[in-house]
Amino acid sequence: MSDDFPGVRWHGHWIVADLPEFTMSPTGFGRDLPPAEFSRVLFRRTFDLREKLDRAPLRVSADSRYLLSVNGAEVGRGPIRSQPRRLRYDEYDVSSHLVAGRNVISVLVTYYGNANSFWQPAASSGLMGRDAQLVLEARLGDEWLVTDERWRAYRSPAWRAFKGHDALTGVPVELLDARELDPSWATTDFDDSGWTTASLVKASHHGGLAESRPPVDPYGSMLPRGIGTLGGERVSPVTAVVQTAPLRDDLTDHPAERVVAQLAVAGTPTPAELPLTVSLAPETVTIVTFDFQRIVAGHVELGVDAPAGARLDLFYQEAEFDATTGPVASAPRTSASYTARGVGDHYKAIDINGLRRISLMLPAGDGEIQVRDIAVDEYHYPFAGGARFESSDAELTRLYRAGIRTTEMNSFDAFTDCPTREQRAWVGDGVVHQMVHLVANEDWRLARNYIALGASPRSDGMLPMTVVGEAEFGGGFSIPDWALHWIHGVWNLYRHDGDREATLEQLPVVERILRWYANFVDEHGTISDVPEWNLIDWSSVFSSARSSLITGLWARGLREYAEMSDWVGNTASATWARGLHQAAQVGFEDFWDEERGSYVDHIVEGERKPAMSQAAGATAIVSGLAPRERWARIVDVITDSESLVIRSWIGGADGGYDMQKIVEQASGIYRIDWDAHTEIVLAEPFFSYVVHDAVALGGAADRLPDLLRRWSVFLQSGYDTFGECWGWGTPVHAWSATPTKDLIWYVLGVTPGSPGYETARIAPRPGRITQLSGSVPTPYGLLHVDVDNGIVRIDSPVPFRFVDDNSIEYDGPAGKHEFTLTTSGKQK
Repeated sequence: MSDDFPGVRWHGHWIVADLPEFTMSPTGFGRDLPPAEFSRVLFRRTFDLREKLDRAPLRVSADSRYLLSVNGAEVGRGPIRSQPRRLRYDEYDVSSHLVAGRNVISVLVTYYGNANSFWQPAASSGLMGRDAQLVLEARLGDEWLVTDERWRAYRSPAWRAFKGHDALTGVPVELLDARELDPSWATTDFDDSGWTTASLVKASHHGGLAESRPPVDPYGSMLPRGIGTLGGERVSPVTAVVQTAPLRDDLTDHPAERVVAQLAVAGTPTPAELPLTVSLAPETVTIVTFDFQRIVAGHVELGVDAPAGARLDLFYQEAEFDATTGPVASAPRTSASYTARGVGDHYKAIDINGLRRISLMLPAGDGEIQVRDIAVDEYHYPFAGGARFESSDAELTRLYRAGIRTTEMNSFDAFTDCPTREQRAWVGDGVVHQMVHLVANEDWRLARNYIALGASPRSDGMLPMTVVGEAEFGGGFSIPDWALHWIHGVWNLYRHDGDREATLEQLPVVERILRWYANFVDEHGTISDVPEWNLIDWSSVFSSARSSLITGLWARGLREYAEMSDWVGNTASATWARGLHQAAQVGFEDFWDEERGSYVDHIVEGERKPAMSQAAGATAIVSGLAPRERWARIVDVITDSESLVIRSWIGGADGGYDMQKIVEQASGIYRIDWDAHTEIVLAEPFFSYVVHDAVALGGAADRLPDLLRRWSVFLQSGYDTFGECWGWGTPVHAWSATPTKDLIWYVLGVTPGSPGYETARIAPRPGRITQLSGSVPTPYGLLHVDVDNGIVRIDSPVPFRFVDDNSIEYDGPAGKHEFTLTTSGKQK
């Protein structure tokens, strides 16, 4: 509801291109018909305006996705990902696109049919919620233009779905035959007389009353978008090479497989430039590989002059590979094919792809093809405002910016794991993205949406491991500890924006997760024998049997829940959580190894196993289960480079996933190829956010500048993003972006001092760095800190507490202040 669209009931109707035969069952309970197959439907409505309008508010939604145009100009895409019963809609002012006289609103609606990495089918009732549907309404002066039976519709045969699904390639492969798509279909001059009249979709269930306007089941009331507009620059490749290959006779229909197969027999590449004209030969294909020399993410665009019917295959790659052996098994196979119409050929992908390289394969045949242009129209969530960090140490500045770029490449309509592969909204990964947004983006709407989207528990209270997609749709096993990171995200948001209503809304979800774990509390007060996938980290940690790692993360959640409950006045829940925490603290002592000075991963049948990880020591600190007097010793132990080893149950020597390791771990086979009695397993980049929180809590934040330098290993060969893991995985994984958060929270030293940044805490710990400067978002504006050879200058919009190197504190009002870092004396 808004000023432009008051009330609950929409004016617009849900419409489709056509309806199958259906008779309502008087005893049915929904899901009468299965979801329709993949299709793309073109909708349009022409109308006349007497004069140009100053305002023309419009709102729209669709199942699954829409692309809205007015008079041939793209206006927007949506809706953003959401569970079907929390379907979102978008609002636009389209007045700038309208003219006096004839106008047309055109909408391309995609229906994916099968659940994928970012969409899942609705629980349909009758004909509602099972096919490409559109609802739209616009106020044009005193008149309403709405979706109804005056719209024209056409189920286009131009696109077809690629059969088959690879879990590591979450983005659908787009197969487009441009001969079947008139490029003028979205313009006023297009003749749509051959199209069908759109059909209203009416509720056909008990109590539905044949309603065709929202709110209607299975979409509920529908919610506003809630986040900003995605966008970015149009990026062209930096280099290109061309090579030819003899046409193979064993090519499949999959574009990536076709290109990989031909690259395996291709000749030596030579440099190329655009525009590039290629003379085709009957038994020879041509492959042009474009390198953007960094990861980019958005809509791929291709402009060509090609004979009608020529199939062009595009293979998107995150990294270079050996053409003779092909990409590693776990590398993405994201790709597309475009069949030319023969005139005015310009392709723009419907879905987002992340990539560094594009290999474009031109077919064997006669005639010639000119590749005019290829680019990526970046489409991600923007980092807005004046947040910044600079250092006299250029490496730290580079790490800060790389964390933002990595997160930017995984900030779309939700926080995703990686743009080049899955694009799934994992409820655990996103906590790192959220923290980067909170410290480096003045727009916190996507950080809030991470919490709202993830709050989609199963019937038992546990969150799905990913939300909105095949995992949530399937309702299968989850990663329970991912929900504990989501709880940390709820706490982060409460600390930063202090939204009491939003916190109240999420606390019941938090409590159900914590109570789910309470079912696995053993006689010691700790957590034992948790089923499902207890991932914790990609490093070789042990989470089976009686687990210090799970107990620690659960206990952190209990503390955070108790704090938030106190804040909203729910003392009973706070008391319950603290009681469980105190009981866990007693039993947690069993994991302590006094000789080694930290905590082991697990206890099996009463025997404390020797395996020890950074993760175990870190969770002991952040949970508050370890006595405070041990914290400094634990930090010394888990950051001792002489004893740390890199090991993973998943990573392969070829830079990809090791499928044999995965099968072995799932079968309970753990191959310990390090000295578990003396060596400690280093956390992978994701869980390092917890390790660095522990280092700071342990009074060693001044070590972080040096600890963060490990991330520079990713910033090579042109990459300006952080990879998934140490030595393997995708080169752009936002769960690895903790350096950006750490540099602000712990090195520059700016954190909320109280919920909603009513006060700030400023405790710079530059270590050996002589100069630091940064501006940090708060709800009241940017907070500026400058550190120059021990002099700290602060310009804060809120009251703050300054903490010097000796932990001596000084409370200051909002405004400009100057301190020395090594004493509590105020200078000016």
